[in-house]
Formats: sequence, structure tokens, C-alpha cells
Amino acid sequence: MAKSAYLIERPQAMEWLRRWRNRDVIKVVTGIRRCGKSTVLALAQQELLRDGTPKDAIISLDIEKMAFDAPKTAKELYDLVVSQLKAQTNYVFIDEVQRVPEFEKAVDALFARDDVDLYITGSNSDLLSSELATLLTGRYVELTMLPLSFAEYRSAFPRELSDEDLLNRYLVFGGMPYTAALPESDVSDYLDGVLSTILVKDVSLRHPRFNMMAIRSLAAFLADNIGNRYSLKTIANGLSRNGTKISPTTVGEYLDALSESYIVFEAKPYDAKGKTLLTQGGKYYLGDLGFRHLLLGRDQSDLGRRVENVVYLELLRRNRNVFVGRSGEAEIDFVAEGDQGTCYYQVALSVLDENTLARELASLQSLSDNYPKTLLTLDRIGTGDFNGIRHVNLIDWLLGREGA
Repeated sequence: MAKSAYLIERPQAMEWLRRWRNRDVIKVVTGIRRCGKSTVLALAQQELLRDGTPKDAIISLDIEKMAFDAPKTAKELYDLVVSQLKAQTNYVFIDEVQRVPEFEKAVDALFARDDVDLYITGSNSDLLSSELATLLTGRYVELTMLPLSFAEYRSAFPRELSDEDLLNRYLVFGGMPYTAALPESDVSDYLDGVLSTILVKDVSLRHPRFNMMAIRSLAAFLADNIGNRYSLKTIANGLSRNGTKISPTTVGEYLDALSESYIVFEAKPYDAKGKTLLTQGGKYYLGDLGFRHLLLGRDQSDLGRRVENVVYLELLRRNRNVFVGRSGEAEIDFVAEGDQGTCYYQVALSVLDENTLARELASLQSLSDNYPKTLLTLDRIGTGDFNGIRHVNLIDWLLGREGA
């Protein structure tokens, strides 16, 4: 068990908040429920106090926890904040802001004030991104938080526990912060509460006509097929074989709802040779691997799929865009676009077998450009450089160790 879920540092999110502090944009932090958004805002407030900010210059509202006392309109939200402002720069933090109808009007009005530095969070990407993008074009920056990275997860446990044992736990139970503090026997009950809350508050309330049992079946199907290329028809056929009959059109609507709430992420297909997006052949990955454990039981099979999911989420943390690639007939597991340019990644459990090594390298060797290429495996033996293709141990890469 970890020392405490609430002491886990989130360095990437904190660095982002520091970079944008006191700059004339709204700071928006989105992400799946219980991934640690509120904790990061609390850590940011603690840092402001350490830096000498007066306590009364920090205004913090958690709309969800306010329950019946929460503002019911945008004007009530605006008036509540303004009533607490002092004659100085005020740091305003509003958690789960999307629960206030037309919240964007209050956000816009607060942003217009010279005495407010504004930070907001929300658990539904569509509510925040689409509405803010429409109303506040060019006036906000957004950080999409994910559950704990493996490096963050590792930091929560005593050093004497091995990296390998913790990675095995992480691959089963995922990275929701509070699960690190729970006995393994209690994790499923906790995750069931998280998933149920998301389905009720972020899906059902927005889409009251949707069949929640069918959506949960869809989530289970995706959890059982991590890393498979998909079409709406193939997913509908797979669900039908499992006893859930819905049309491909309905599958598309349900997938959008699961994506809006960060339960799943879509990795779009990319032609690495033609440098263009493709219309077919994408994949879905879980926003947290703990949902696989919850939906399918403690199944230790499909280790390769779970590792692939972890790599995808880590690449999302480090890059702006992550695609699944194709180079002619060869598949490239991931094409990542970030501040350092484009990089290619191939993922395998082991390439100690010479035939497996040749196959995995061939996909990367099919690319004629000079972008960095990396092969990630669990191997400790045989890592190094293969004519410009780096072979790196997965744990070293996840932990950001020197040379990884």
C-alpha cells in the first residue's frame, strides 16, 4: 500500500501551472473524475502560499462539494467570486465548473477583470472544450490530466519495493491516485464507484436516452480488445455476439460519450509515409487500466495489450498528438508529435527471439525519414542501438531514467 494518495506529487501538472501563472489566459484543467485535478489545484494553492501570496488572495470553490449551496446560475457563480475579491491580484480556483449551467459566461466575465488570475477544472471534455473554444477562442490554455504516470505511481511507494512488482500492480489496477493507498482487495469496489459516477454524472445526465447497460457493455468490449483496429460495424458485430444488439450508428454515439468523459481515448490512424490521417484503422485505449480490471475481473492475460495501453497514455502525457501508424503494409504502434518533433514507437513484451526482433525492427525500418525510432520492451538484455533504432527497457523509459 502507498504512503498516501494525497501526498503523490504531480510534477508535470505543477510545472504547467507554474508556467502559466499570472499570464493573461484562463487556465483550464480537464480529465477523468478522480484523476487528481482537485489535488493539483490544492498543491498549486499551497505553492502560492509558500511564495508569499496572502491567504485571502486565494479563492477556492469546489462546485461539486458545495452540493445544495452551489451557485445555480452563471450570475450566482460570478457574484459569489466577486464578493470574496480583495484589492490585489486574486487567484481564483473553481473545481468542477461545468456543473453550473452556462458557466462559460461567468468564466468570461471573471477573465475580463484585471484583478483575477483564473483556474478552472472539469470532468467532461465536451462541456469544457467545445463551449470554451466557441466563447473564449485564444483566451485559454488547457491541460488534460490523466491518472498517475508510472513514475508518479512509483514515487508513492517505499523504495524497497521493486519496480517490476509495482509495474505489475500498475498494469492490473491502473493509476487512479486513491487506488495506490488501498489494499488490493478494495480497489474493485472503489473503481466501480468511480465508473458508476462517471456514467451517471458525465454520460447519463447529458444523454438521458442512452442505454447505460449497453454503454457499460461497450466499455467492457473495448477493455477486452485494447489495441485492436476497429470500425463501427465490427464493434457492433462483436457486441451482438456478446448479447448486446445496437446499430453501428449507436456505437458511434456511445463511443463519443465514453470519449467525452475520458473513459476511453481514440488513437486515430496515420499514414507515416504519406504524412496524412487515414479514415479507417484507428484504435481505442482505456483512460485507466483499472477499468479493465473492474470490467473483466483480475485477468492476467493479454499482458501485451495492457503494456501497449500504458505506453499510449504515457505518450499522451509527453506529446500533443499520438496516432497509430501504418507504413505500407507494416504497422507502426505509435506516431507521436510533440515539441521535439515526430517520433515513432514500437512496443513488444520481448524481442529475445531473433524472429520477433526482426519483425519489430522491420516496421520501423520501413520508414525512410530520419525521425527518432524507439523499440520498447521488458527486456534487460540486448537493449541498445540497431542502426539508429533505440531498443529501450520499458521501465527505464517510463521512469525517465538517464539514457532512456
